[in-house]
Amino acid sequence: MFDVAALGELLIDFTPCGISPAGMRLFEQNPGGAPANVLCALSNLGLKTAFIGKVGQDMHGDFLRETLQSQKVCTTRLVQDSNVFTTLAFVELSESGERSFSFARKPGADTCLKIGELNVDIIKNTKVFHFGSLSLTDEPARSTTFSAVETAKSSGAIISYDPNYRALLWNSREEAMVRMRSVLSLVDVIKISDEETELLTGAKSPDDASKILVESGISCAVVTLGKDGALIRTKTSLAQVKAIDCTVVDTTGAGDAFWGGFLYKLVQSNKRPGELTVEETNDFVEFANAVATLCVQKRGAIPSMPYLKDVMNLYPQKERR
Repeated sequence: MFDVAALGELLIDFTPCGISPAGMRLFEQNPGGAPANVLCALSNLGLKTAFIGKVGQDMHGDFLRETLQSQKVCTTRLVQDSNVFTTLAFVELSESGERSFSFARKPGADTCLKIGELNVDIIKNTKVFHFGSLSLTDEPARSTTFSAVETAKSSGAIISYDPNYRALLWNSREEAMVRMRSVLSLVDVIKISDEETELLTGAKSPDDASKILVESGISCAVVTLGKDGALIRTKTSLAQVKAIDCTVVDTTGAGDAFWGGFLYKLVQSNKRPGELTVEETNDFVEFANAVATLCVQKRGAIPSMPYLKDVMNLYPQKERR
């Protein structure tokens, strides 16, 4: 039995890393991909995790497999395919650490995962099944994602969803809205950013968006608010938890670190999302904020995911409740 299994993109984030002697920008090869980032955060916190996805049979695919294995993430169903290249993302950072992206993904290996390449045993034997919206952009990965989510849900797993909108990977904003919303009826717990509220619900405010998501049948909706923390809503409660002040170096993977922290607390609670009290959900978000705070103080995504002892050094009192 796995604590959390995830399906989706595993890719290379090429992150700015100074200037060469010739005056050219240098890029650092960093492992990334939102579902993989979440699993590495969870693995560092001590949970048993498994990744389902596809990379190329190339130097980047080899590097990514080795990275997940070094993070103790199960890679039994990480497929390597010689017919497609590993997806690449080139990241540009602003002075404040915010990111913009360019992608090499036409197609990328992550979009080519087929239903026959799924490991149903892993999907049927996980407490939480997590996925994002990037596996919904193209076939065959779209149909494969639906199949995996439906299998996990029918087997009793808690379904976790992070829409993670990237405009460049969709043909249009309208298509993104339709595809990203198409899975909501299967979801138990969701994380969206304040920039994705309208895409997912039609409502601009985090308050209204979270209400719509919960009223649609989702047990727990979390809206991240950047430096303002996060808003969390269940069927019986609504709260906003402040972020932790820190010096930001790189926001790559921050949302994934946050969600890894939240799912860690959910697994540890041994509860379904609809059973959580307001005290528990607040504690989950406070813990998640601590994980994200440590992540943004380093460069890259997976290399920045903190370990439990470091999280507890930042926020130890929450574990003593």
